[in-house]
Amino acid sequence: MSSPQPASDTPQPGTQQPERASSPAPPPLVLVHGLWDTPGLFRRLEKQLEGRRDPVLVPHLPHGLGERPVLELAKELGQAVEARFGPDQEVDVLGFSLGGVIARSWIQLQGGRRRTRRFISVGSPQQGSLLALPWPRRWLSTVADLRPGSPLLQRLNDDPAGLEGVACTSFWCLSDQMVVPSWTGVLPVGPKHQLPVWHHQQLITSPSGLVPIVKELLRP
Repeated sequence: MSSPQPASDTPQPGTQQPERASSPAPPPLVLVHGLWDTPGLFRRLEKQLEGRRDPVLVPHLPHGLGERPVLELAKELGQAVEARFGPDQEVDVLGFSLGGVIARSWIQLQGGRRRTRRFISVGSPQQGSLLALPWPRRWLSTVADLRPGSPLLQRLNDDPAGLEGVACTSFWCLSDQMVVPSWTGVLPVGPKHQLPVWHHQQLITSPSGLVPIVKELLRP
């Protein structure tokens, strides 16, 4: 008597196989640069996301020397998103440094919340930075908006409900020389991850910063 043969995983001719469920494609990703930066700041991040996270919008928001109010820049961000993706397409948003405050202002104060799925803040002075204290508003409105307790930051931080429905994540580093003190550079809600980098720019340019950020951006 022949011994029984093990079951084969090979599909037999004429046998209909069940379809595998595929994960839905993530929404477009918007990257917002910081003060005195350009979209080129995200070149390494875009390279790592290439073919794995599309489309990506990196609008140029010129800050001049720092004399433009953050709310004005946030309005331009919203206009760029709508021009590229229309009025209703959901998006994920990552903001680096000042870009995180611009993005947050758009989300909380200018209607961006209704179309934002996730918001990632990277090295952003969400509670302000002591480095902004000496600069007068009449010359450097952008910088003055980043003072601890500025009218803009008070509006944002007094109403955390403005982030309801948005999945928020913060990345920061202990030795950040631009966000002072560094541990205040996080959102009031969501997970907070300290990255093992040595200074502000490395958060978005070094492998130690990019690996966990890319992992978050590729999370289903």
